[in-house]
Amino acid sequence: MTIEPTPHRLTTPRSLIEAGLAAPERLAELEAVAGRYAIAVTPALAALVRPGDPADPIARQFVPDARELIRDPAESDDPIGDDAMSPIRGLVHRYPDRVLIKLVAACAVYCRFCFRRERVGPGAGALSAAEFAAALDYVGAHPGVWEVILTGGDPLTLSSRRIAETTRALAEIPHVKTLRWHTRLPIAAPERVTKAMARALVADGKTTVVAVHANHPRELTEAARAACRRLSAEGAMLVSQSVLLKGVNDDPETLIELMRAFVEARVKPYYLHHADLAPGTAHWRVPIARGQELMRLLRGRLSGLATPTYMLDIPGGRGKVPIGPQWVRSDGEGTHVVTDPRGAAHLYVDRLGADSRSGANSDTLA
Repeated sequence: MTIEPTPHRLTTPRSLIEAGLAAPERLAELEAVAGRYAIAVTPALAALVRPGDPADPIARQFVPDARELIRDPAESDDPIGDDAMSPIRGLVHRYPDRVLIKLVAACAVYCRFCFRRERVGPGAGALSAAEFAAALDYVGAHPGVWEVILTGGDPLTLSSRRIAETTRALAEIPHVKTLRWHTRLPIAAPERVTKAMARALVADGKTTVVAVHANHPRELTEAARAACRRLSAEGAMLVSQSVLLKGVNDDPETLIELMRAFVEARVKPYYLHHADLAPGTAHWRVPIARGQELMRLLRGRLSGLATPTYMLDIPGGRGKVPIGPQWVRSDGEGTHVVTDPRGAAHLYVDRLGADSRSGANSDTLA
C-alpha cells in the first residue's frame, strides 16, 4: 500500500525556519532532532502557528524540540507493548473482540509526542498485499473479532481507492461488524477528506467509526469541521482522541473549549489519553494527579455528552484503563461516600429489596 502525498508540507528544519515556524538560530538543534525523528507539518497546521511565540500550543505539537533527544530510563521504543501482542506483522490482538491493523507507517503530519515515533516516518514502509491478505486470514479465522481498528501511521493517507478496497475486504468477513479508522487527516489536511474518501470508509451492514485526533481547540478550524461533516454525512460515527499535553491543553478552559468544539463538529469526545512513555517525551507529560483534577473540573462544567474518559495505556501491552477521579468510597457493607462535582461529600446507602439482602435471586422462578 502506498500513501497519497500531501503537497507543500514542511519536512526539513530549513523549511520550518523559512516558514517562520522556528528561529534561524535553532537550525542545529532542529537538525539533530530530524536526524532521529520524522518531521512534517501540513499547510493547514502551519497556518495556525503563532510565529515568535515559543509557548504556542500548535508549535509545541509539531515543531521539533531538542528535549526530544533526552530519554528517560522508563521510556520505550514500544511503550504500549504492540510487539508482544502481534501474532503477525502489522496486526495487534490485545483484546478478545478487536484487532488493530497498521496499514501504513506514514502520516500527513508527525506529532512530536507520538507513541509510535520510533516506527513511523518516510521509508518506514506499509503492509504489502501479502501481509494484508495474511491479516484478513487471521481476522477471518477468529470469529470473536467484532471490530477491526485501522491505524498506522495514518490510514487515511491512502488513496480513496485503496481505502475502499480495504473496507470491502474487511466487510466480507461476516463476524466483523465495526470498522474504526484512526486519523489526524481531517485536522492536518482537511481538503483531502473528500466525499469520495468518506464514502470509501463505509460498507453496507457495517458500522464505520472515525476517531479524529486533535489536542487544542484551534485545530478545529472551519475547514476541519467541514471535513468532519463530510465524514458524518456519508454515515460514519465520529469520536475523538486527544492526548493530555503540558503547555498544550493541561488547563480546564482549553479542554472545555476543545471538547465543545468536537461536539459542534459532530465528534463525540471519547478518550483523553495520558501521554505514553515514548522516547524523548517527558517534557509533554502531565502528572496523573493533575489529569484527575482536570477531569473532576470538567465533570462539573461540561455536559456528559462533551466529557471524555481519561485513559492510561499500561506499559507492556496490558491494555487501557480509565484513571479519572474517584467519586465513590465504599465500606463494603452498602454504605458509600459520594463526592459531587463541586467537591462536597454525601452519604449514600444501598437500598435493596428483601430478596437482594437475603442473597436470593429475585429472577429465579419458584
